[in-house]
Parts: sequence; C-alpha cells; structure tokens
Amino acid sequence: MACDALALAAAEIDAMNVYPVPDRDTGTNLHLTLRSAVDALEHGDQQAGLGAALDLMARGALLGARGNSGVIVSQLLRGIADRLGRGGAADGAALAAALSHATDLAYVAVAVPVEGTILTVARAAADAATAAACTEGRPRLANVTRAAAEAGAHALARTPSQLPVLAHAGVVDAGGRGLCVLLDTLLTTVVGHDAPGGELPSRQPPMASGRPGPAARSVPVPNAPALDRPQGLESGPTGREISFGYEVQFLLDEANDDAVDAMRIDLAALGDSLVIVGSGTPSQLSPPAELSPLWKVHVHVDDVGAAIEAGVRAGRPHSISVTRFADHAAATPVCGAHPGHAVLSGHGSGRGLVAVAPGPGLAGLFAGEGVEVVDGAALLSGAATQNGTAIQDGTAMHNGRATQYPSAADVLAAIRRTGAAEVVVLPNHSSVTAIADLAAAQARDGGQDVAVVPTKSPVQGLAAVAVADPTRRFADVVIAMAEAAAATRWAEITVAVQAAMTMAGRCAAGDVLGLAEGDVVLIGDDQVTVTCDLLDRLLSAGGELVTLVIGADVPSGFTDEVRVHLRRAHPGVDVMDYRGDQPHQPVLIGVE
Repeated sequence: MACDALALAAAEIDAMNVYPVPDRDTGTNLHLTLRSAVDALEHGDQQAGLGAALDLMARGALLGARGNSGVIVSQLLRGIADRLGRGGAADGAALAAALSHATDLAYVAVAVPVEGTILTVARAAADAATAAACTEGRPRLANVTRAAAEAGAHALARTPSQLPVLAHAGVVDAGGRGLCVLLDTLLTTVVGHDAPGGELPSRQPPMASGRPGPAARSVPVPNAPALDRPQGLESGPTGREISFGYEVQFLLDEANDDAVDAMRIDLAALGDSLVIVGSGTPSQLSPPAELSPLWKVHVHVDDVGAAIEAGVRAGRPHSISVTRFADHAAATPVCGAHPGHAVLSGHGSGRGLVAVAPGPGLAGLFAGEGVEVVDGAALLSGAATQNGTAIQDGTAMHNGRATQYPSAADVLAAIRRTGAAEVVVLPNHSSVTAIADLAAAQARDGGQDVAVVPTKSPVQGLAAVAVADPTRRFADVVIAMAEAAAATRWAEITVAVQAAMTMAGRCAAGDVLGLAEGDVVLIGDDQVTVTCDLLDRLLSAGGELVTLVIGADVPSGFTDEVRVHLRRAHPGVDVMDYRGDQPHQPVLIGVE
C-alpha cells in the first residue's frame, strides 16, 4: 500500500521539490526506494516472521535508495527493523520506540542536519508517538500511529517557516511530504486490520499489484511571515542556488567503521548534502545467509572523481551513479503544492507517446512503435566540448556551431496530434526537457494529461518505449518508463569542431570524443578505437545488453569492427544495432 500511495503522490511531490536541490525528483526517488524494499520482500521467504521481513525491506531500501530523501527513508526503515524485529509484542510502545530510534539514526546519518526537512517531520512523529505511548499502561497501536501521523502532518505544514527556500516557492518540504504519505499509509493499515489488542500482524500478506493506496492528505502551505533571504542565495523561483554541480551516490562494502568515518570526513570537505547510511546488524530472526555490512553514500560535489576515490580508500564502491544538476535545474518550474495534472473531460481518449528524434533512422524507429515524432535532426550534444551557452529562442551555441532545438510549439503540436487523453513526452536530450515541460503545461491547460519523462538520449527513450504497457494505469506506466530510462546508461561519440578544455583534457578540432552520460571521458583520433574503449569502460560496471544507434557519419565497416571487439572482450553481452542517421554523433550507445 505504501508503495502504491507514493506512486500516486510522486508527481505532486516532484513538483514541490526545491530543497536541497530543485531537481524535481524527490517523489520519484522515494517511490523507487520503497519499490526496491517491496521487491526485496517479495523475493524473500514468504513464511519468514516480522523481524526477517523488516530486515529484508530495510536492506532492499538501502540497495535501491535514490536521492537525499530516499537514503534517509532507507535509514528510517533500518531503525524500525532494529526495534520491531527483535521479538516481543509489536504494540504501540514498540512502534513508538522504533520511530524514536529510527529518527535518531537518520539524524546521525546526515552530516549537517537541517530543520524544516524530512528529519523534522520524522522527529515530530516520533515524539508524538512516544508521548501517546506514555498516556496509557499498554498503549493501543492505533492511537500511537494516529498521533505520529497527525504530528507529522502538522510539522510538515510548518516547514516553510523553518526553511526560507520553501516559503519563497510556496511549498512544504518534498521529503517530509513523502514521509507523511508513509505515515498515513501505516495508519490506514493499522486501523484497517484492527488487530486484537492493537498489535501488528506478524506478517503482512504480499501486496496486490495495482492496489490503490490511501488518499493523499492535502497539506496546506501556511501564510508564513516574510522571511529574510539567507546570505549566499540567489534570487529566483527557489531562492537557492545550486552550490555543487553533481549528485554522487554509491554502495560501499568491504569497509570497517573507522574507514567509513574517514570517508565521511573526506566527503564533508568536498561537498554538502552528505548522507551515509548502513545496513546495520540483522535481526536474530533473520535468515543466516544475511549479507555482509553495506553502506549507501550520497553527496553533492563538484569533483566527482575525488568523491569516488574517497570511497575507494574506504572500501569497495559499486553501483555508482552520477547526476548533473544542470540537466534538471533548467526544467524546474515555479511550483505550488500541486502540479495540476487533472484531465479535463471530453478531450480525446486513450494514450499517446511523443518523442524527439534526431535523424530519420531514429524517427523511423520511434514511429514504428506508434510514437508521434518531433524532428530533432539539428540536435548536437551540448556536452561535446562542455562550453554551451543557455538556450534562447530555441537556439544555442556549442563549440562555435549554432544548434536549433525543437520549439515548445513543435512539441505541443505533436502532443495534440496524438489525440490522446494521456500522453508521455520523451525529450531525449537534456536541453529539450525544459521545452517539453513548457509544452506539457500548455497541453494540460487544454485538457490533456501529459507527463514528461526526462530522457537525456534517444537510447533512453527507446528503453522507455519498450515498457510502455497500455494496459497499466497511466501513473504506473510513467514510473515504469522513468525506471527503464534511468536503468539505461547512455554514451555517445562525437567529433570536436574546435579546440576546447574537457574533463578528459584539452581536445583539438577533429578529435574524436567519447562521452559518458554527457561528460567527455575519452579523446582519440579514431572512431572505432574510441567507441571500443568507451564500451569497455561502460561494461566494466556491468551490463547485459548494448544498443548501438549508428549515425550518418561513420566510416565503412564501423559496426562490424565494434561487434567483433564486443564478441571478443565481452562474450556474454548481447548487442543490437540500428541505423539512426543522426548528425554530429557517429554512434549513440545504451547499456542495460
């Protein structure tokens, strides 16, 4: 139920996400974190008791934790498992103790705790639960749960008075809103089961697919008094500047507590929003095959390499993900508490897909799947030399060359051509996401329900289209497409048209550049060699399927040579290649 409730609330929470970074993904991150917990539970021993079940969920959440709030929620689940999974009655007093312990762990995990966030909501809920548990000899579980949920909601409503960035944007804290959804779901579950004596059942039945969660609680934003803008914050829709360029996350094992403490100091000196959570000690009721201790690390930095090196010094980092905030910030609107996705009656029926496709071959691939295509033939990777300027009137300068992007009117026309009541838009380029968002907002005003899945490459778009099941609920499909896109690592080969400084060093005009997720990582003079080296780098982190989209400017025999290399160096990897005929990029690469 909690996972379903977060799926329903994800778009609302994403829209109010302005702190610590306005990247519009908190709701999605929380849902994916909890989805990972549920998956771990569903694949575990279905006859295990409460302790083992909670341990499975906590470890699953840790493995799949996304973003700042997702990592904190995984630690809250760990704390609850520590207390409720040790045997004894899972009654109101036990729940109060579990919430208090979980909140303590969450505060310790955050390097610099900030009030007015999910931490504040968690503390208010825990304190209220503890107070309720002290009012009667054997407190009823329903009473303690209700106290926690109501106190969390009140604390959430006060967050704009604690964080000026929230007051400026007119929203409550997104992470705190997500935690309130979880508390509301817990209350619904406890009251609905009406367990004798107010105790939790020893094991919840598996969640039915598609089961709706509880209705989302409407949290009004209070009329907060005028607040002085903190020093160092820019004026703008969020009132907060992005002080670091990248979000780095990874799992860490083969590390002891001392090594983790040293890593914490190193990372704190490199950036902010540092959260490090551990898998903890499993319950004695857990299966004996419990895995070794594991840590999840989340930090915002400018120097990605230094952050990962800090992890290497501590242990073995893996499942590394790097997100560039600039790709999200341009798409962040001035938002209120609700994104306004309601469908007006009488406009079309069914569901449609829209994708930006650079090149006739890619356009044909998308069209063959029933997707309405927006011509993006003039698109050039803006990260090729990492010196692009801001988009103005749909045009940007990259490496001395003007690039024309599709306009919002082009995307809106494609949305309307679908004639569908529900439409998913795939921008397939980070610089087109803001344009797609603008078109989607205009389409919603006209009565269509439109969601933008922020795909950054056509290979991510193709992966998203592959899971667009028309029989599922629209919200579920959007989340599934976002998950598929996020699971596809993307890369590309391009050719520099002028000298520039890149993350891999200085390049000259005519150099072949290998980009991984938007950043130049290789510089060479031969397209085949750079492509093979780039594939080796990508596959070193794992992968079962490689997708190659061949551009208009590849040398003769290019695909055959790359395939031969992959068969020799990575024999267990499947390879699919398509003719995309995109300009400027000899090959687009996807790894799943």
